[in-house]
Amino acid sequence: MFIGEAPGYWEDVKGKPFVGMAGKILDSLFSILEISRSEVFIGNILKCRPPKNRSPLPEEVHVCTPFLDKQIRVIEPRYLVTLGRYSTEYIFSKMGLNFNSISEVHGKFFKGHVLGLEVCVFPTYHPAAALYSARNREALEDDFRTLKAKLKHTVPKI
Repeated sequence: MFIGEAPGYWEDVKGKPFVGMAGKILDSLFSILEISRSEVFIGNILKCRPPKNRSPLPEEVHVCTPFLDKQIRVIEPRYLVTLGRYSTEYIFSKMGLNFNSISEVHGKFFKGHVLGLEVCVFPTYHPAAALYSARNREALEDDFRTLKAKLKHTVPKI
């Protein structure tokens, strides 16, 4: 299960997650994992785009995350890949972990419990970060190669 921040303009228009430019980057990252979108669930912290695409407000996170929590409970993922600081901060709070910055935790695995489920959390940068910096793109690709190596040894291909 992959968790982003909030829908962007095109996501709101089409009603699907990651269909804009960040979605194209996410698709290329999925190719590193040798998976397709149809094999994963992609959700967001917020369920609609904040005005002027601003960062989520704490009140919005509070109102929207019960829906994400229900999705997590239904899906029962073994892995949660958090895309960016907002989803990482939220999932870490559910695990009782402190969160300072995505740059400190990206590309690392954190085992724990989220909503009573034993999960492995893998934070990485939001794909949109790659739109602004080649270094972020490289970090994302490195993170996904790290994730691929872990998945190769733990998750059977169906």
